[in-house]
Amino acid sequence: MLHSFTRNHDDRSTNAGFQFEFYCDCCHNGFKSTFKESRTYGQQKNNERFGRMASTIGGFLGGKANNLGWAIERGSNLLNERFSGQSPEWRKEHEQAFDEAQNEIRPYFRKCPSCNKWVCSECWNEEEGLCISCAPREASYVAKAKSRAMQRNIDEAADSAVVWQGKIETRTTVCPDCGKPSGNGKFCNNCGAPLGTNRCPNCGAQVALGLKFCGECGSSMQKSGVCPGCGYENQPGMKFCGECGTKL
Repeated sequence: MLHSFTRNHDDRSTNAGFQFEFYCDCCHNGFKSTFKESRTYGQQKNNERFGRMASTIGGFLGGKANNLGWAIERGSNLLNERFSGQSPEWRKEHEQAFDEAQNEIRPYFRKCPSCNKWVCSECWNEEEGLCISCAPREASYVAKAKSRAMQRNIDEAADSAVVWQGKIETRTTVCPDCGKPSGNGKFCNNCGAPLGTNRCPNCGAQVALGLKFCGECGSSMQKSGVCPGCGYENQPGMKFCGECGTKL
């Protein structure tokens, strides 16, 4: 029966030899023992080679030598069966190798008196005499607490921050010239046509810039040329009266 100083280990042994890996209960890093070759396995290989050689000689020398080779090969096969079932010799070697592996790896571990975990030197707080799960190192714990506080402060600031302002609902303006969405400016984004409106001089309806006639009453959108000062009827579109100079 194998008894380990820690239950957290793997047995990586084979018929050819023995090796074990022990793990830290805190960080779970592993420490492998030195591979130790099985003496019984080496003897078995020698018997197999000798059996094959004797069988070959028996084929040349006749029945007696052949019978001798068969007997030795048969003995080798029986030995293989014992190895596949872990013979008493192998188990004895296995237990001895396990004890040696523990003596090799144990110095890399410390047992925490608080939680009874076996931990490596990286997970051992030398000042407190406990593992870092029971007694975290002060500098590491302060840095971790500061990081948590920083994340909390950032989340709180993000929740109250205004990162966008604008109107959720917007009306799409269609350009009267090209018929495409024109944007929110004074001129169409596609063709550059003006997007303002004029008031009809006859009925007062809003008429888009560029239209020559009112869509409500059909009146011409060009201003009347009658001078308010002298009554002279100027041509539509003139800015000053041609008779007296009054601004139209």
